[in-house]
Amino acid sequence: MKKFLFLALIIGLFSQSAFSQEFDKAKLDKYFDVLETNNKFMGSVAVSKNGEIIYIRSAGFSEVGNGIKANENSKYRIGSISKTFTATLILKGMEKRKIDLNQTIDKYFPGIKNSDKITISHLLYHRSGIHNFTNDKDYLTWNTNPKTEKEMVDVITKGGSDFEPNSKADYSNSNYVLLTFILEKSFKKPYAVLLEEYITKPLGLKNTYLGGKVKSSDNECYSYRFLENWILMPETDISIPLGAGGVVSTPVDLIKFSDALFSGEIITKESLDKMKSLKDNFGIGLFPIPFYNKTGYGHTGGIDGFASIFSNFPEDRISFAFTSNGMNYTNNLISLAVLNAVYGRPYEIPEFKTVNITSQELDIYLGVYSSSQIPLKLTITKNDKTLMAQATGQPAFPLEATEKDKFKFDQAGVVIEFNPIEKTMVLKQGGGQFAFVKE
Repeated sequence: MKKFLFLALIIGLFSQSAFSQEFDKAKLDKYFDVLETNNKFMGSVAVSKNGEIIYIRSAGFSEVGNGIKANENSKYRIGSISKTFTATLILKGMEKRKIDLNQTIDKYFPGIKNSDKITISHLLYHRSGIHNFTNDKDYLTWNTNPKTEKEMVDVITKGGSDFEPNSKADYSNSNYVLLTFILEKSFKKPYAVLLEEYITKPLGLKNTYLGGKVKSSDNECYSYRFLENWILMPETDISIPLGAGGVVSTPVDLIKFSDALFSGEIITKESLDKMKSLKDNFGIGLFPIPFYNKTGYGHTGGIDGFASIFSNFPEDRISFAFTSNGMNYTNNLISLAVLNAVYGRPYEIPEFKTVNITSQELDIYLGVYSSSQIPLKLTITKNDKTLMAQATGQPAFPLEATEKDKFKFDQAGVVIEFNPIEKTMVLKQGGGQFAFVKE
């Protein structure tokens, strides 16, 4: 549902790999032990091969305050992976002749700009041009309050259009909120009922459903961000993301859903092929996830402090998923470690080195920094003994001191090196370096 500074969740390298029938589970367990011990990851992971679960691991807490440990049945908000479920239901509606993908949406939402040009297919492929409401600067001021269907349609209508329909693709949560309403109007049933009727009940997914207010008594996880300790995050009201980001699940259930979807148990092969067909690198509720010479199909998700990913590699009949309610590391590195383990490829168990620094010592770094290389400013502040960075239009994120004048933000793979005397800093990420000067 949301974006972080420069953050990209793509697994990609290019060489040969082969599946290992017996991967080193003990090493992968040690990998997650290290992440858990160093407060880098709270969540659960699952992998299947040929429809059989071959690895499950949970780390951290479902509720930090009461010390409740997570387990394989702990349930997480899965954010935009919800879109895969919604897309699947739309194609089920197409198969039942309740939904026409070429139908323009003026039938449902006449007030939306270009609604007479935008089709259901355009919504599915993020080609509608409809503005993404979660990009609005004021979104985080109202996202915890419930909204009616009319209120959400009004929000989306007011957002207008960013480009001519079908001229390009641009990710927009608005598309899948509208698809939720189209499903309900077409089937004359609530989204939660459709999800249960056509997916979760037939597949026996007891831990997957449209969420609500988090219930720790029902083994649902709260979400957190790390600022010296795990800090509870606010809860987005589920009436807002709906089928764009409101589903709750577990990695085991996501694996079962993935295996069933790609084996033709939910929709036909023709419908699945349509989901996998790409337009500007977007499928229908799916996108390609490369791993060396393999190509998987799946989706990522993020809402509040939750992060998630699932992918299916049809050629090897491997499905992989993780869900997290506390991430202080790079999602991509976790995905790579798990897949490397499963495919018998080498990977390293990380070592974490930090230094203690006083609040007063942070003062020399504070200020607003600008760069001639990118149109972003970075505002550096502090929260007690934690240095904070905030890019233009983005949420603030914590920086961890690793040595004198050097800090990192593992979740996005960011390293920042300050030169207090010169009043400059260098931001490094993904092989790029960006020079900033204090204003």
